[in-house]
Amino acid sequence: MSEYQPEGTRHAAQGASGHRARLRQRLLEGGPEALADYEVLEYLLFAARPRGDTKPTAKALLARFGSLAAVLNADPRALAEVEGMGEVSAAALKIVALAARRMARSEVRQKPVLASWQALLDYLAIDMAHLTVERVRVLYLDARNRLILDHLAQEGTIDEAAIHPREVVKKALEVGATALILVHNHPSGNPEPSRADIQITRGSPRPGVCSGSPSTTT
Repeated sequence: MSEYQPEGTRHAAQGASGHRARLRQRLLEGGPEALADYEVLEYLLFAARPRGDTKPTAKALLARFGSLAAVLNADPRALAEVEGMGEVSAAALKIVALAARRMARSEVRQKPVLASWQALLDYLAIDMAHLTVERVRVLYLDARNRLILDHLAQEGTIDEAAIHPREVVKKALEVGATALILVHNHPSGNPEPSRADIQITRGSPRPGVCSGSPSTTT
């Protein structure tokens, strides 16, 4: 025997169900621009909240973080502070950001890095554009310029992160790399290289400096 539901509650549930069906149809038939950013978040939240209206939460997330990308890259604790969010809802959003990074990384791994430069830039942008501190990564490549290892070398402050060239070369020899690319972000928004950036670049190993050491691209 089913529980009695007030008429207003039944109508609200039916309305939410119909809205979800319409969003699903637009998603499947309308192409990549079929849904607005808040509707994308609405749909993602369906997985965490099987019933009810997720639109207010989606709009609140955009108001808090400013963009779809910022929402997906936000810290789970910050997401949980938004009304209507919880651990399950935060996880439903974070898994999408993780999937995007994995997809971008697979594109980079499948082709020589220097022959797919835009794919590399897209991968790095997805993974680093949202960061609030400087992070130095080293991409180790094989003889065919394919990615062997994406290594987080150092995480610093908003405007500084240091690495030790000797450790970079040591790791390269460990993984059998023949080339490497040093990458770091500028959370401050200033694209100009700092004095520390220039010193790191000048201090990085160069081709032929020592037998068996990899070349360096910066």
